[in-house]
Amino acid sequence: MAKISKRMIDRLQLRKTQYIIWDDHILGFGVVVRPTGNNSFIYNFRNIHGRERRVTIGRVGQITTDQARRKAEDCRAEIRNGADPMALKNEARKAATVDDLFEKYLESHAFERKAASTKQVDRGRIRNHLSPLLGRSIVETIDLDMLERVFASISDGKTAVRKPSGKKRGTSIVTGGAGTSRASIRLLRTILKWGVRSRMVPPEIAELASYVEIGRDGRRDTILEDPQAYSRLWQTMEDLVEAGRLRKPVAGAIKVIALTGARRGEILNLTWSMVDLEAGILILPVDAHKTGRRTGETRVIGLPQLAKEIIEEQPRRGPDDAVFQPARGAVRMDLGKPWRLIRKEAGLPEGIGLHGLRHSLASRMAMEGAEAAEIMTALGHRDISTSQGYVHWAKNQRQGLAERAAASITAAVQSRS
Repeated sequence: MAKISKRMIDRLQLRKTQYIIWDDHILGFGVVVRPTGNNSFIYNFRNIHGRERRVTIGRVGQITTDQARRKAEDCRAEIRNGADPMALKNEARKAATVDDLFEKYLESHAFERKAASTKQVDRGRIRNHLSPLLGRSIVETIDLDMLERVFASISDGKTAVRKPSGKKRGTSIVTGGAGTSRASIRLLRTILKWGVRSRMVPPEIAELASYVEIGRDGRRDTILEDPQAYSRLWQTMEDLVEAGRLRKPVAGAIKVIALTGARRGEILNLTWSMVDLEAGILILPVDAHKTGRRTGETRVIGLPQLAKEIIEEQPRRGPDDAVFQPARGAVRMDLGKPWRLIRKEAGLPEGIGLHGLRHSLASRMAMEGAEAAEIMTALGHRDISTSQGYVHWAKNQRQGLAERAAASITAAVQSRS
């Protein structure tokens, strides 16, 4: 026997067979040391009928030694009051889990009101990140330590995985990282708040999520600053289409995203009923763009002449058919894999994604003197502060350009002294 402490836990020696170390201070409190290294804190006791029982307090690494000691003390107090911790634990298993909460949320009107693209992303964050880390926990047992571990685990890539996508020879790549962890915690906050309104989550539990320090998203700085990059992008797509390595509708969709700054989902879900080529605009109903369900307003996207020509090239179908048709047998067009090919062949910055084309357009607008309200209208931002960020960035960039342009003059002037 010895006092079970963090230092002792860190020095546990694995053996070929399982063994238990008992605490010399709290009778019945111990740690099971397994050959696999999956060690657990336990509490042994005798119930009112004299039967020996064992409660697993938690997995080493998932709860701290101090937390395990406190739970063991709680078990001892329950026994003194005539309760059976094992019976209480079995009863707790009947309580709502976080997975139960997720399931109810995904069936809710609040979730149904979201845009289709947002719902798809939210389902992925729940399925790939939140549920594996938190799903089995009882809602009322959530604490700040638990939520902070979830954030850290996603940030560290512990939920990243490659798995079959369900398509022939397809692979689904799930990544973690700081951005994903921030987005996942924000989604969890939304779900917990919904749970309070639905009487599934105590208000104090939902409030805990607001205390998780997730930092702030930085603006994506990887953009196409050089007009020659656009020239390479266009030429590469045309070459790939001609070589049969890229479908023409895929190239068309990417070109329209680059020319209009539209979101990927807005173009992939674009139907002919939303196109007015005579007026040179796209009219997206409230359920077809990201902010529509919040604002209740349609989004109008202006079409430059080149974008109009690209859309006119697409085979005209029924009003509810997609403008940019997916491959035969596919429900939705995939742009991720083709974009990676295009980016590599065109020699574009490795860090630029399709959303970077949207940032590129906004940045160019700002550099050419567009005001925040103009950028907000063109890109469909809900909050003008988002657009204002591009204006501030452009002012900083212009100062830097001016400084570089004047560098030789400055050097000549300073050499006089």
